[in-house]
Amino acid sequence: MPSQPKPVLDVLKKYWGYDAFRPLQQDIIESVLDGRDTLGLMPTGGGKSITFQVPTMAMDGMALVVTPIISLMKDQVDRLRSLNIKATYLYAGLTRAEVNRTYDKCLYGNYKFLYVSPERLQSRSFMEHLRQMPVRLIVVDEAHCISQWGYDFRPSFLHIAKVRKLFPNAPVLALTATATPIVVEDIQRCLEFKATNVLSMSFARSNLSYVVRPTEEKVAELIHILRSVPGTAIVYVRSRKRTKQICDELNHAGIHADYYHAGLYVEDKEDKQTKWTGNECRVMVATNAFGMGIDKPDVRLVVHVDIPNSLEEYYQEAGRAGRDGKRSYAVLLVKHTDQRILRRHIIEAFPEKDFIRTVYERVGDFLGVSIGEGFQQMFDFNFNLFCRTYDLPVLPTHNALKILTQAGYIEFVEEIETQSRVMILARKEELYDLDTVTPGADQVLQAILRLYTGLFADYVFINEDVIAFRTGLDQETIYKSLLELTRMHILHYVPRKRTPYIIYTTSREEPKYVLIPRAVYEDLRQRMTDRIEATINYAYSDTGCRERMLLGYFGEKKDDECGHCDLCIDRRKSGDHSPEEVQQGILYMAGLRPRRLEEFINTLSFPKDEILSMLSFLVDEGFIDHLDDDTYSKRP
Repeated sequence: MPSQPKPVLDVLKKYWGYDAFRPLQQDIIESVLDGRDTLGLMPTGGGKSITFQVPTMAMDGMALVVTPIISLMKDQVDRLRSLNIKATYLYAGLTRAEVNRTYDKCLYGNYKFLYVSPERLQSRSFMEHLRQMPVRLIVVDEAHCISQWGYDFRPSFLHIAKVRKLFPNAPVLALTATATPIVVEDIQRCLEFKATNVLSMSFARSNLSYVVRPTEEKVAELIHILRSVPGTAIVYVRSRKRTKQICDELNHAGIHADYYHAGLYVEDKEDKQTKWTGNECRVMVATNAFGMGIDKPDVRLVVHVDIPNSLEEYYQEAGRAGRDGKRSYAVLLVKHTDQRILRRHIIEAFPEKDFIRTVYERVGDFLGVSIGEGFQQMFDFNFNLFCRTYDLPVLPTHNALKILTQAGYIEFVEEIETQSRVMILARKEELYDLDTVTPGADQVLQAILRLYTGLFADYVFINEDVIAFRTGLDQETIYKSLLELTRMHILHYVPRKRTPYIIYTTSREEPKYVLIPRAVYEDLRQRMTDRIEATINYAYSDTGCRERMLLGYFGEKKDDECGHCDLCIDRRKSGDHSPEEVQQGILYMAGLRPRRLEEFINTLSFPKDEILSMLSFLVDEGFIDHLDDDTYSKRP
């Protein structure tokens, strides 16, 4: 008989050190503990992980957490382990030994959390082991991925319904930051909710000003904005190459910036992220790979140099600004050619069906999979070599693989990086008298033993660069030493690897039998078209209210205007107001802290010349001091 759940506030305090929950967290937690299927809609930075981690720690058994974001999976597991909570994960790229070890942990080790990628649910072996585990809660993160109406549909998510049948008494908690009304309904249908149960926060952010800035010189405008708005910033672009280019231009302009994208090594990502979160670096220029799971509250500015394909993406990324509740800005830079570029994305995303069938045939040839073979097998897949081998265009080929995934023929898992890892196999007493051949093998082993803990119990991530620094050995010697120690069964070394994977979800078919159904081609193309047109409407509208447009897209009605987006400010600047209102605005801002001239102009909803004239008057009359650092402060 299960024991009664522990008081959730006590659990929160014991493990996380907080005295109170954020808005909506406790409502979701209590719904889950009552055994109800629950869909939680919480904006970026709202604290989604607490809503399933606390109830799991409050009750017997464990939580199965399905998430498509492998980097976030690792981050959360590391965070839980730092709190002395037993957690582990499974994803493509682990060795068979690591997978079996993870199964044993969950079956016999009283683990509380098992994180899995959605493609893992297609493994018979996994499902057989899972049915033996004490799963009391099923968590679906990024739940919009289960809906064909969502902006990032993943067919592998549909297998979650099979997990429900193994644990009919375990409630499902689905979480997402962005979902339109039709996606909200579809999530609950796909997850077989026993009853409709949606708990949501308003999508409105009263401290976040949405701004669209038309410009033909985006980098120059970006530099101007960064000089005008102080504080930490994120700049989003679409391509990895552009992150480095724009970062270099910002540094050349005297703005301290770094860049981030999915192609960097894990250590580089962690180093860049640490410097940015620690305010050693002011601006991060990044693709959408940056931001997930990063809880930095004082981001003052998020700028999109390139327009995202959907308002869901834009809202989620823009929402990383101003989590501390202070005034912050989400700026979208647009030029006249952006509409054409966005619409071209639709054509690129849906290549001709005959081309898709050709790609399917070439994949089988490239991997050596015969007709009728391959079912549930996973293969390393060198995408760039594949395209070069068959002279295939990169972008259409990439999108063809995604459509084949959505059609259910394969699972294309994009570029997963696995860090090098080691586990000691020998007993401690065997380590004192080794007869190694490779020069430096003993040094490498001793360095690993000094640098890392837990080596005898589990695989531990290692960094060959750190070992090289400590030993003075070159990378090649370290690599050969680790391979020798593996051959001697002293340890097991899994080298770093970065590669996509192909998993055959059906046996290989002849191309003529590969059907691309309407639901994953014509229907998805129309939905992408609708999302892009909604984004264009948002970006190029010159009437209304930006925030009200966004809220309406997500099904939230708002009668009044926000008053602080660019359209609202432009409307107010052209309206009637008195000099006293201008004066009061300047005095209020200058009374909070010293301000630069640009802050008054960008924040106050009055014409620039009136602000300049009133500011000059207030300085002359002694109400405001013009300080040496070129800021203005209200005189005490």
